[in-house]
Amino acid sequence: MNDYTGFLKFPRQAAHKQHARQRIRHWHEYEQVMPSAQAQLQARRCMDCGTPDCHGYCPVHNLIPDWNELVGESDWYRAWTQLASTNNFPEFTGRLCPAPCEDACTLKLTDSPVTIRSIELAIVEHAWRSGWVQPERSARQSSAAVAVIGSGPAGLACAQQLVRAGYRVTVYEKADRVGGLLRYGIPDFRLDKSVLDRRIAQLEAEGVVFRTGVHAGVTLDVDELRDNSHAVVLACGSEQPRRLTAPGHELGGVHYAMDYLTQQNRRVAGSAALSTGLITAQDKDVAVIGGGDTGSDCVGTAIRQGARRVTQLQYHEQPPAHADVLDYWPEHVPEWHATDHDEEGLRHIWGYDTVAIDGAGQVSALVLQRLQWQRQADGSWLKQPLPDEVLRLPVQLVLLAMGYAHPAHEGLVDALGLALDTHGNVAASSGDYATSVPGVFSCGDMRRGQSWVVWAIREGRQCARAVDEHLSGNSDLPRV
Repeated sequence: MNDYTGFLKFPRQAAHKQHARQRIRHWHEYEQVMPSAQAQLQARRCMDCGTPDCHGYCPVHNLIPDWNELVGESDWYRAWTQLASTNNFPEFTGRLCPAPCEDACTLKLTDSPVTIRSIELAIVEHAWRSGWVQPERSARQSSAAVAVIGSGPAGLACAQQLVRAGYRVTVYEKADRVGGLLRYGIPDFRLDKSVLDRRIAQLEAEGVVFRTGVHAGVTLDVDELRDNSHAVVLACGSEQPRRLTAPGHELGGVHYAMDYLTQQNRRVAGSAALSTGLITAQDKDVAVIGGGDTGSDCVGTAIRQGARRVTQLQYHEQPPAHADVLDYWPEHVPEWHATDHDEEGLRHIWGYDTVAIDGAGQVSALVLQRLQWQRQADGSWLKQPLPDEVLRLPVQLVLLAMGYAHPAHEGLVDALGLALDTHGNVAASSGDYATSVPGVFSCGDMRRGQSWVVWAIREGRQCARAVDEHLSGNSDLPRV
């Protein structure tokens, strides 16, 4: 690095976000792309560590110190080429990634890590504005055809890598539009769909063929699919939600998170088909059960729909406001920090389990029981209910966001007779991504289990290399 003391001279400065009072009134992205001048100063805070844990803790192994230095020197083009060499879609991760690289930054020890995610987004958006993001058509054309099932981040990354290696790639998507989770699972205030559409256009220009409205294993026979393909990649995600078994879970007004988010995303896009009825939080007391990213997306959506009150329920205790970084670094430090949605009016209830849902046809209240967590000798935690501590929460809408257990088995998985792991995911190793059926591969959440978008991109890239090696005997595609 040319500026070895930048971290002493320039304080951490995050990208600007629109004020909560304004952003809850629309569905557009509210976090600003960091201006070039600000990104240059923030990049100069990088310490040029001898062992850059940021690089190692990034699932796609972005060359973070390298492009930080180039941004600091205002060499945006070379920074872009470095970034594009490891990440097919940095405009997605720059918006959606929880940034484990920042947890692993050495400056995390002073609680002021480099703003890596914002710099990444600044680089890729600079590249789009400058016209540097162009289709990369392969000079080599293979006669081999690969079918990719699912157009989420794993399927798109795999398809792009394979088409750039010269294969004929067709992506099959059961929904009416391409994008999978990125299209219908992520609200527009986190990812504007124009960002997705411009990348889809690039893939089409590179030769990827998209077929929407095709449900492999249901409307498309798997034997026909395999007969027309030299390899099949399954990237269908993890769609089976974890279920709430408390009495009353079948009442009206209790919905799974993805049903809710998908409907709202379709409404924003102007393509909602309300055959099952409108799910809205307007003028209601809303409970979101689950504290992950999907739960957070439900919270932000309900607030923007005009909910009277939104409460997020989590059965574990609230993390401490401060923890010793040295006890965890370079891993994530389990501290509680106010989120964007806290600024927007979110209320939390920690350490309670939902034991019943009351109502006459429609939900009217949740019955919550306090939990006590006890650390066991083996390090695991045991939860014990406290019968005398029961809370009744009036609600008219309940959104279940407790995560996803495994991919859907009906249809494709059952039709192919795929072996499953102990969690119900498609069994395939991270070495060759091959399933129990010859010529069929799997990647992303379908193989690994529910995870981040950045892990899906890594999985897609790795799987593409495995398919290339299977079909041609070797591969020049990167391992990560």
